[in-house]
This record gives sequence, structure tokens and C-alpha cells, in this order.
Amino acid sequence: MKTRILLFALLMFIGVSSCKKEANKGEVKVVSVEEMQSLLDIEDIQLVDVRTPGEYQEGYIENFQNIDFLSPTFDEDIAKLDKNKPVILYCKSGGRSASCAKKMVDAGFVKVYDLEGGISKWQHEGMEVKVLQ
Repeated sequence: MKTRILLFALLMFIGVSSCKKEANKGEVKVVSVEEMQSLLDIEDIQLVDVRTPGEYQEGYIENFQNIDFLSPTFDEDIAKLDKNKPVILYCKSGGRSASCAKKMVDAGFVKVYDLEGGISKWQHEGMEVKVLQ
């Protein structure tokens, strides 16, 4: 009888653990400037600026590619990214990147990070921004 109870408890634990892991899959994590710096140092990440091309030309974070969230080709553009590789998103202040992050999770992206406060906060914290010449 004890063996059956232990076996049942073990099976319940395994079932709950696997559900918990599945629930975490595809979540959006909002990250601070400091957390983003750490991620850039330790992970191989796809970097995406979701602002318009005009905003991008005014200044951007190095190594980020521009995929305009407002573009009619946005869905096709993000489909070219690797869904299994982490993505960091930013916009001007966080609104568009939050919408984009949700859209990417819905499209099956596994790990999506959203820079809290966008490039505005990045600059406010004294981080470097590049300008197209």
C-alpha cells in the first residue's frame, strides 16, 4: 500500500513539474538596462529594434536589427527569425515592444525579452546609442 502511495505521489510530482515547465515556455520577460547588458554578454541573442526606420536612423543600440512593428510586412519579417533562439526587443519607450513581444510569443517564439523603458531609458541610464551617418 505504501508503495502505491509513493508511486502515485511521484507520478503527481512529475505531472505537475512538466506542466510548470510548459507554462514558462514562451513567456515575455521585461528586463532592465542592467539585465539586458548581462544577457548580451552571456547569451547568443537575436536583437530587434521595432521602431520605424526614421526613428532607427535617429539613434539605435549597436548590433540590433530594425524590424518595424508598424510595417505591413512585420509578420513575415519576424518569421525569418529563429523561434528557438532568445530575442531582445526594444522601441522608444516600451509600448510597441510589449505588443511585439506578445505577438512573437503567440507566433511560437520560446524566449522573448522586452527592454523596460525602451531606448529612452537606455539613453537616460547613460548607455551608448549609435547614429547612422
